Amino acid sequence: MEVKIEESWKQLLIDEFSSDYFFRITQFLREEIKSGATIYPKGSLIFNAFNTTPFDKVKVVILGQDPYHGEGQAHGLAFSVPEDVTPPPSLKNIFREISTDTGIPVPSHGSLTGWARQGVFLLNAVLTVRASEAASHSKIGWTTFTDRVIEILSREKENLVFMLWGNYARSKKNLIDSQKHLILEAAHPSPLAGGAFFGCRHFSKCNNYLVSKGIEPINWQLPLSKN
Repeated sequence: MEVKIEESWKQLLIDEFSSDYFFRITQFLREEIKSGATIYPKGSLIFNAFNTTPFDKVKVVILGQDPYHGEGQAHGLAFSVPEDVTPPPSLKNIFREISTDTGIPVPSHGSLTGWARQGVFLLNAVLTVRASEAASHSKIGWTTFTDRVIEILSREKENLVFMLWGNYARSKKNLIDSQKHLILEAAHPSPLAGGAFFGCRHFSKCNNYLVSKGIEPINWQLPLSKN
């Protein structure tokens, strides 16, 4: 599998791409495709988070677990869906919290590309999934790769905001230097969390922190749908 990834990330991760574990990831994906399995997101979008948010632009990291496994949903950005796809329940809850927290109206679509272009790195811990089988690629080596990405961000940058939602994301806290970065923790936005995500106010807290460091805040209001 040829890795098509933005140049700054490519240079930082070059050792990972030449590692044995990454070779095993690519071999696994080749075998999946050869067997007739459908993989999400499509190949050109596996590294969409990296390609949309170059390393030097990253201000905020939102960590997801693995891609949506329904047809047409995953496009390589954690929690995001293409504009013509109905936002899933977790994303609807994220929008609800932003609206309560900041007063921004709930958007008409679920594509978070507008955030990613401003420096919100929407990273799933696992970058691929088999159609209709949640977490089906969770053991193939992707977490080794994305843990390394988190470590590099923590080490090489300063004053990032990490949003860790749910126990899985919070388990990555030990990879982040809390002396250099702001770590915000909350329940997962999934309805399964029983609404515990609401009231976390992460979006205003994030911007207050960025402003305090002299960094341009994030405009959480998404551009209007092109549809």
